[in-house]
Amino acid sequence: MPWIDRYYGQLFRQIYTFQSAMLVVFRYRSVSSGGVQDSGAGSEMEKPKNAIVVLLDSLNRHMLGAYGGDEFETPNIDLFAARSTRFDKHFVGSLPCMPARHDILVGTLDFLWKPWGSIELWEEPITQPLRENGVTTMLVSDHPHLFETGGENYHTEFRGWEYVRGHENDPWKTRPDPSWAGAPALPAGVGTNQRYNTTRTWFREEADFPGPRTMQTAADWLNENAGFHDRFMLFIDEFDPHEPFDTPEPWANKYDPDWREELIIWPPYSVKTVERGVISARQAHHVRANYGSKLSMIDHWFGKLLDAVDNNGLWDDTVVILCTDHGHYLGERDIFGKPGVPHFEPMGHTPLMIHVPGVAAGSVDALTTNVDINATLYDIFDLTPRYRAHGVSLLPLVHGETTSVREWALSGVWGRWVHVFDGSRKYARAPVNDDNLPLSLWSNRWSTMPIISAPKLKLPNPDRRAYLDYMPGSDIPVIRQPFEPGDRMPYWCRNQPINWHCLYDIDNDPQETDNRLGGRDETDMMELLRTALADVEAPEEQLERLGLG
Repeated sequence: MPWIDRYYGQLFRQIYTFQSAMLVVFRYRSVSSGGVQDSGAGSEMEKPKNAIVVLLDSLNRHMLGAYGGDEFETPNIDLFAARSTRFDKHFVGSLPCMPARHDILVGTLDFLWKPWGSIELWEEPITQPLRENGVTTMLVSDHPHLFETGGENYHTEFRGWEYVRGHENDPWKTRPDPSWAGAPALPAGVGTNQRYNTTRTWFREEADFPGPRTMQTAADWLNENAGFHDRFMLFIDEFDPHEPFDTPEPWANKYDPDWREELIIWPPYSVKTVERGVISARQAHHVRANYGSKLSMIDHWFGKLLDAVDNNGLWDDTVVILCTDHGHYLGERDIFGKPGVPHFEPMGHTPLMIHVPGVAAGSVDALTTNVDINATLYDIFDLTPRYRAHGVSLLPLVHGETTSVREWALSGVWGRWVHVFDGSRKYARAPVNDDNLPLSLWSNRWSTMPIISAPKLKLPNPDRRAYLDYMPGSDIPVIRQPFEPGDRMPYWCRNQPINWHCLYDIDNDPQETDNRLGGRDETDMMELLRTALADVEAPEEQLERLGLG
């Protein structure tokens, strides 16, 4: 690819610069204490004009060459890392898909108040103030959840948006293509009531698959518009390498060439997967290999986007961010998918790379999380959130002005574990009561992800027990629905295990084999969790639910 050819000449010079920059970065002392540390109003360096954010869904950090992975090929991501700042201790916040996008686009952790849902009245996406301040915002995405109940208002404040149809359960086509002969989409298992099984019959070549089309559409937008707009933010929400793990040749079976049966493109969501016979060990290998095929395919098309950045001379005035919402279990601990388990490393420890013009390639060892991406975008465009946000800009870290911006990070799924990270240790605290109470749902919208196989499964409506309360820093009343013993709980937190706490020293035990409960580490992390929950003004009931009250 052209950008790769031009880039190789710079690579060896940057390796030396990277080593020198590392010596400079670690001479700085940590700034003042607190969950979010005071790194100033933002970097004092000259700000770039534009920003491009590329979110690749379910991007596994440990499978990228830039983070030491060698199982699958990711040459374009790796070369992008070689001209970027690589964040080595970046962790998830709110999960799964739409809550993570809420972290990035809105900048607040919402999993302590509500599950997957839309943007509420007391908050706003960063696209709103950007538009008010003359920054053109563009969304290119094949992510179906952005355009359905539970995600219906994340795209509306973009100046423009392009929905690339056909991924996962996008209701795009109502019947198969009658002329389909099995190529380029190869014979594959149908999963459970998946609309994609109809959609995939309409693809005629690799470029028709949603991931390639999304990246090409984004590249085309840059080629057609980068020189026209004074300032812009391009947000590319690419659902690959999320399932279905469906690819055409030459990617299909690239990492499992001996497979002769139909492709398994829908991974199970399960624990003890092989042990319980959900799939065989051979099938487990095949599913993992198919993820790798999709990862390598979207990496290839990510290169097309980088070509457009290169061809339009954007490296000198544009921040480029590569991030994800979460990882995806592919057999680690015999877990597949995103079932109800703590956020072990494959799920919770995620990649983040940021190219800032004028900054040599390097790495950052500071603790960061997804709401910090939102704060970084605010910093780039010299804006401040108009509501209570939870992130801190990462530009001071990139510029070497500080070595730390936060002392803790929180993550979780509503009604499940609450995790706290201190940069070295990870503590997952489960509920301690059999009924997972007390717990309330706070929302004025009451929308969540539809389940295609169970269309009647929705959030329970608020009832006469509901009352009006207020979110931290807001004067807008919010409906707060408490739950009681015997209630049918929202599906997000059903069957939540109790007292399954985990504590790992991930610096010295990255495989998380030594659960360090019961000692000084747990005492420290319980206190840190209390501090973090107090700092974000989480509902008091969360401390009681977790046995921390």
